[in-house]
Amino acid sequence: MSSQKITVEAMVEGGKASGGPPIGPALGPTGVNIFQVVTKINEVTQPFAGLKVPVRIIVDQETKEFEIVVGTPPTSALILKEIGQPKGSGEPNTAIVGNLTVEQIKSIASGKADNLSAVTMKAAVMIVSGTCVSMGVTIEGMAAKQFQQEVREGKWDSQLAGMLREG
Repeated sequence: MSSQKITVEAMVEGGKASGGPPIGPALGPTGVNIFQVVTKINEVTQPFAGLKVPVRIIVDQETKEFEIVVGTPPTSALILKEIGQPKGSGEPNTAIVGNLTVEQIKSIASGKADNLSAVTMKAAVMIVSGTCVSMGVTIEGMAAKQFQQEVREGKWDSQLAGMLREG
């Protein structure tokens, strides 16, 4: 007879999960040691300090063993971390909250590689720059839409050459 597994999903700040909501109440009925779970979550999410990351906690109801699966932070959270801002612009067309370099945008694209449909770096950068449009973030000092136009015209091909991942 196979044992029952319960999966709990939550968004936590990297390295700062606690036994309070949403994790504690969700895990309570499983009988697992919540302190151990939270300690493990904080250990595996430490690299994402300052960012909200999705985590999946898979609990085996019979043995009380658990597994933590860390997702990738949303693209918007990675952009905010790069520009050092707490949130995007409420008026993205007029109020600019930060600027990314091509290297920063490539770094974000690489970090999201597993979650993006893109195979080339150029396509991935187009996806990430699309998020910049709605957040009021410029790229190389220009509006994100203008940057996208230049990418489409090939002006950034040498910087954006190559594959994002094998595929």
